[in-house]
Amino acid sequence: MRVSIQGLFTIWLLVALIGCGNTMEEKERVSMSVQEIHKSGSQVEGSRVIYLAGGCFWGVEAYFDRIQGILDTEVGYANGNSKSTSYYELKETDHAETVMINYDPEQIPLSDILNYYFRIIDPVAVNRQGNDTGRQYRTGIYYTDPADLGIIQDQLQLLQESLDQTIAIEVQELENFILAEDYHQDYLEKNPGGYCHVDLSDIPNPKYIIKKEDYPIPDQIHEKLTPLQYSVTQKGATESPFLNEYDAHFERGIYVDIVTGEPLFLSTDKYDAGCGWPSFSKPIQEDVIEYRSDKSLGMERIEAVSRAGNSHLGHVFDDGPRELGGLRYCINSASLRFIPFAQMEEQGYGELMDRLR
Repeated sequence: MRVSIQGLFTIWLLVALIGCGNTMEEKERVSMSVQEIHKSGSQVEGSRVIYLAGGCFWGVEAYFDRIQGILDTEVGYANGNSKSTSYYELKETDHAETVMINYDPEQIPLSDILNYYFRIIDPVAVNRQGNDTGRQYRTGIYYTDPADLGIIQDQLQLLQESLDQTIAIEVQELENFILAEDYHQDYLEKNPGGYCHVDLSDIPNPKYIIKKEDYPIPDQIHEKLTPLQYSVTQKGATESPFLNEYDAHFERGIYVDIVTGEPLFLSTDKYDAGCGWPSFSKPIQEDVIEYRSDKSLGMERIEAVSRAGNSHLGHVFDDGPRELGGLRYCINSASLRFIPFAQMEEQGYGELMDRLR
């Protein structure tokens, strides 16, 4: 049977697409929720966890989320007398409103986290913080690694030496932690005017936050993009594997949305997945990527879309290197523009240079 060159290329491209999208047998493993994507992305090799109770967990979570070196936070209920509870059962189960803090010890040591924590609590108050009273609002430090106990005790001793009254912060090994209801997670991000007993205007060592409003969609997109870039970002097309600009590109710098210029990925999070498209372990900031269900090509996948530009970028899978968090952001080169490290300052991305040093 005679097959044309074009036909062979079509077959090769379809096989490559399926390879990048995984097989139907892997459908269940690939079908991830956005929450699972965020959680997996924060579990990088070398990261550590500490649990802090400091009154209403809305403000404590918002405070630590803004600090450099904090990878992820989740709010929940810790060290009660049962393995399950809910917000309305705390008086019976005696859990404390607590924030799980996943952090990079190379960027922020535990001693700094504890000192930042001491700044936002009343360390001598018993079962009270801000306007909230009750056992669920007690202060506490809950650890999972016994090696952390010495650091905790050292910092508490220094704190005690600066006070006239006895501190009331309980220190215990974590016995249980139940995730709080969804509406409590990132509450102040979703409700900026909500109640908060923490001063969020005074953040130590703050993260540089990439803001959506700084990257508006330009007029006449069609005229600013090549036909391939337009087809990929606006029509959801997929470029050829291997034969694209950034698949084998590993220069130091950042990758931005070709449409708006919003930063999306760091070169230090790029790796060779062998799929033929640029692959990244995580975005530069969690919320610059939005996720949508994609059931095209007979597969169930998670589409990655840029936040500011609404550009189709590619897909995200959970078959990436476990030591990097387990994710693979499989991205079209045509949806990206690369900014070399040496040009970041002059092109307006100087605030992000520290993340590459």
